[in-house]
Amino acid sequence: MTATSPGIPAELTVDVVERLRGRTAAAFGPLRADLEALVRIPSVSNADFDQAHVQASAEAVADLLRGAGIHDVQVLSVTGADGRQGAPAVVARRPGPAGAPTVLLYAHHDVQPPGEAAHWDTDPFEPVERDGRLFGRGAADDKAGVVAHLGALRVLGEDLGVGVTVFVEGEEEVGSPTFVDFLHTHRDLLAADVIVVADSSNWKVGVPGLTTSLRGLVDCTVEVAVLDHAVHSGMFGGPVLDAPTLLARLIATLHDENGDVAVAGLVTASDPSVDYDEADLRADTSLLEGARFAGTGPLTARMWTRPAIAVIGLDAPRVATASNTITPRASAKLSVRIAPGQDPAEAMVAVRAHLVARAPFGAQVTVTDGELGKPFQAPTDSEAMQAARWAFAQAWGTDPVDIGVGGSIPFIADLLEVFPQAAILVTGVEDPDSRAHGANESVHLGELEKVVLAETLLLARLGNRTS
Repeated sequence: MTATSPGIPAELTVDVVERLRGRTAAAFGPLRADLEALVRIPSVSNADFDQAHVQASAEAVADLLRGAGIHDVQVLSVTGADGRQGAPAVVARRPGPAGAPTVLLYAHHDVQPPGEAAHWDTDPFEPVERDGRLFGRGAADDKAGVVAHLGALRVLGEDLGVGVTVFVEGEEEVGSPTFVDFLHTHRDLLAADVIVVADSSNWKVGVPGLTTSLRGLVDCTVEVAVLDHAVHSGMFGGPVLDAPTLLARLIATLHDENGDVAVAGLVTASDPSVDYDEADLRADTSLLEGARFAGTGPLTARMWTRPAIAVIGLDAPRVATASNTITPRASAKLSVRIAPGQDPAEAMVAVRAHLVARAPFGAQVTVTDGELGKPFQAPTDSEAMQAARWAFAQAWGTDPVDIGVGGSIPFIADLLEVFPQAAILVTGVEDPDSRAHGANESVHLGELEKVVLAETLLLARLGNRTS
């Protein structure tokens, strides 16, 4: 809601809430079937996969939105500044009554690669229900988000009192490379007073969450070189350390003895008001018996409001093909999550300076910059946030928790740059056991129905103006 909006939307009456609750329950069976149909489309946006499936997924989403009573539906793409053709996105628009706010509903229809088939209990692209959860790639991230928007539109039907634009992206899982170009090209189509991003998580099953902070992202590749070419490990081992050992020593400097990040120049934000139960976190992360958590302070702070550094890839000789030589070069890909309030470019400078200054035994250290993603911090008392808190409390029967997310959604900062007056609400369809991006991804069906109801109530309240 902008600063000139006419007042906080009035709460709906008990009768209206219960009527919408009943409509949501009646609509959920067909919505589940639509989610299953979307999961069956292997819309992996990674370029190594068949992109015809991404196009088919976009067309399927467009057809669903037309069936929900939206007549202005387009499948669009743009060419990025680097000449890259963007993936197909769906933009559907339905104007509201005169003077009503416009709400942009965001989700994405592309999915991560399935990974090793042996790690899945069932076919990743054949949805299967077990113990109240629907399993399949994209069942949670983020085709459930698409269904949440679809469900709210179906439930409200002609009672929709706001203007709505649905924006379903097709390249989120590869970093949204043409997202900013898309926003600028179609700015008039996407302009809104409130933006609802259905691509986050809830606190846990039974307790909703509103995401108020997201860490940003900096990644890079660091290479350590010590020899011009490999030499015999028996003849020269001792005075010459191999590159993987030197790389390991360098990586070890990124954390102190407690496991806290030790890179000067990386900032921390305030501690969250809630904390994670250690036993729950051990279960949710599958931490092995005997392994300890790293770092100090609240667990939620370590995950949401402090920097974190992970090695996500290594280039070194494979064990199966290793020879008895001293390896001349080795490299690692680092993923650095930065706290809300940190500038990504400054964080990259700090990481590079740390690595170069600590070259072990004088080895050559080369740092190659990668992706930069901005963090996000939402105001917690906006009119839209108040309406969302009410809607979530009605849907779940308990107040929502303000949560942070350790992962990054850099496009949210892009949305704010292009639409600075819009209020952004980051909502969730996942829970701690959804395993998004991993094998056996799933969505809790009971929670998804509550998500649909909460969005329905939110849109209904935003259209229920006090003046």
